[in-house]
Amino acid sequence: MSPRILHIGLGNFARAHIAEYTQDAGGWRMVGVSLRSSTVRDGLRAQGYDYGLAVQGQGVKRIDVFDEVLVAPEDPGAVLAQITDPEVHIISVTVTEKGYHLTPENVLDLEDPLIARDLAGGGPRTVIGFLARGLAARKTPVTVLSCDNRANNGDVLRDAVVAFAAEARLETRAMQARFPNSMVDRITPATTDALRAETGDAMAVPTEPFREWVIEDHFAGPRPAWPEVVFTDDVAPHEMRKLRMLNGAHSMLAYAGTLAGHAFVHEAMADAALRAQARALMGEAAQTLSPEMQEIAPAYAEALVARFDNPHINHSLRQIAMDGTQKLPYRMIDSLRALCGDAPTLAAGVRAWTRFCRAEVAAGRALQDPKAEVIAGIVGAGGEDAQLLALIGAEDLAGAILE
Repeated sequence: MSPRILHIGLGNFARAHIAEYTQDAGGWRMVGVSLRSSTVRDGLRAQGYDYGLAVQGQGVKRIDVFDEVLVAPEDPGAVLAQITDPEVHIISVTVTEKGYHLTPENVLDLEDPLIARDLAGGGPRTVIGFLARGLAARKTPVTVLSCDNRANNGDVLRDAVVAFAAEARLETRAMQARFPNSMVDRITPATTDALRAETGDAMAVPTEPFREWVIEDHFAGPRPAWPEVVFTDDVAPHEMRKLRMLNGAHSMLAYAGTLAGHAFVHEAMADAALRAQARALMGEAAQTLSPEMQEIAPAYAEALVARFDNPHINHSLRQIAMDGTQKLPYRMIDSLRALCGDAPTLAAGVRAWTRFCRAEVAAGRALQDPKAEVIAGIVGAGGEDAQLLALIGAEDLAGAILE
């Protein structure tokens, strides 16, 4: 039997990134897990769990590395059984930033309703609950690999799982797991009806040709021979480069671009003012990087501009704008703080978020954010921007941001 990867969170990015890498490596199979809806499972199952990866400029590549997709609410026991299965050597995760259920201090939020429910027992609902309960019962070592855009993602996930286990009085010594940090990069928009019609594939995934993966060399057991992956002792410099330059500029374009009436990244980049702002933000963020990353930052920025300009990748600004309270702390605020607030473009990017929040509330649109109700309450009550900044841990930078 082939060794397996259990992947939790089977959105487009996972199917464009770790699934393709694993298929290219050969010799490994994957089982997917959807934590909420059966939509992806149903769609993939109808076509034998295969799907087309539409790589811009390279055609459609068939991905057939999945054997099965589980839907956690339907059968949490089946997910737990996979976590404990010794043939599963890697458990990978893409559940977005909010899927970690953390406080602004990056520790597990024990008062989060879903975490509280998982602690109370029964079938888990969250990735944290599944991992804590499954790893406590597992008999062999395993690697848990976060592939989410979160700083120190492996460390953060490990700490959340350990905190849950302690609160639930689970046997943490049985958790023979390692949680390497990683940095992933590939722009993967939502699938459109036009792509489905063009490919004849209801589950097709669009993506760009570029892909990058840097992983801390800290595995508990075997791993696929993933091509092009950089294994390193320290992911942090690479992670910081990507989060602060690429993701920071993306978030700025999402908020300012939407306010300017644009729908996609490439449209926002065609706006001369926003294009200049994106370049300037990358330049400010680059000043906060390690010396080795600063050396390559100019070339990296030029490559990012070319990727953002790509008119064939319709990356929705509203898709990027989701979950701002989760993303902005390490996409913009960490850079601002490192520069002691002396970063006018980063400050303008954060102000664009506050204006975006106010515009969405005024238009009666529900914000796609875990703190949407809190934001709406602040705006509806005539609250000040400093109150919004407190939601992203930036109250100490209010003077620099709002001046």
